Amino acid sequence: MKKHTGESIRIFKNPILESFTHVHPVVPLVLWTPVILFLLYRGATVKNVTTVQFGYLFVFGIVLWTITEYVLHRYVFHWNAKSRAGKYFVFLFHGLHHDDPQDPTRLVMPPVPAILIVSLLWALFGMIFPAQFLEVIMAFFLIGYLCYDYIHYATHHFPMTGKVGRYLRKYHLQHHYSGEASKYGVSSPLWDYVLKTVNGPKEEHH
Repeated sequence: MKKHTGESIRIFKNPILESFTHVHPVVPLVLWTPVILFLLYRGATVKNVTTVQFGYLFVFGIVLWTITEYVLHRYVFHWNAKSRAGKYFVFLFHGLHHDDPQDPTRLVMPPVPAILIVSLLWALFGMIFPAQFLEVIMAFFLIGYLCYDYIHYATHHFPMTGKVGRYLRKYHLQHHYSGEASKYGVSSPLWDYVLKTVNGPKEEHH
């Protein structure tokens, strides 16, 4: 896999707006780690979540992330939009990455869309899950998100010589270069196997 050597694809003429589309890979870790620690602290001290419950919620939060990752990637970021506005949305959020998958400044989610998506999901989960457990679920959910972000970055920029790493890297790069509407899982292929999208038809649109 060749490294990115050219200039980034420009989205906005305004340099300030354009700067928001680029992000250093350490930014998600710096942004979300304090949030995660605060939510876990509140879960233990304010919500009185027990150690056993923490264990169950950890598994639940990570699994919840994997299905959310799959749904967003398959149905939102690969939405086959018909309108001009819809096509621009898809390009802005994900098509750009497919057009230039090796751009190192566009491999983790920029803070603005990340905060927006997390806020919407938090509101949705708040209508589903008990208030006592919501903050802990969100903490582990965000840990899953960080794992996804850095696995995604690694698949494009590191050799990933371990057995699991090699598998995930090959799996994700096949999503990019096989030409199939398939392999939407990045941090885990679980839901591709469950929903039978390990292989798929030829994809006309990114």
